[in-house]
Amino acid sequence: MEKIVKKLESKGIRPTAMRLMTYRRLAQLNVAVSLGDLGKDFESSERSTLFRTMKTFEEKGIVHQIEDGTGIIKYALCEDNCECEVGNDLHLHFHCNSCGETVCLTEHKIPQINLPEGYVAEDINLVAKGVCEKCSNDLD
Repeated sequence: MEKIVKKLESKGIRPTAMRLMTYRRLAQLNVAVSLGDLGKDFESSERSTLFRTMKTFEEKGIVHQIEDGTGIIKYALCEDNCECEVGNDLHLHFHCNSCGETVCLTEHKIPQINLPEGYVAEDINLVAKGVCEKCSNDLD
């Protein structure tokens, strides 16, 4: 838990009990998760507290949003030195059509995209869809 406290403090986030539990749960899941699904793990907490926690995490670069085509925004932990900005640290995401999980494939970076003059990218999201390793092994 001390490692999580240091991580949050290094990003200028006060390590409240809810923030510590939320970070730990995201690390345990190791997949992108919606606010609704994460809320099931914290049923005794106020939904607004969890929402504010995730917004703080996003603003401070602890998590990033993923739009995987399901219509539901999901969140995943950022890598340690991630900046989550267009042109920096952008990576591929994979959504499994079988189990519904979305994962970050951080080792597969999105190349720099040169837009025509006058166009300004504010967000880039690349999602591959198919069957994940776990589900494809279940098919064998």
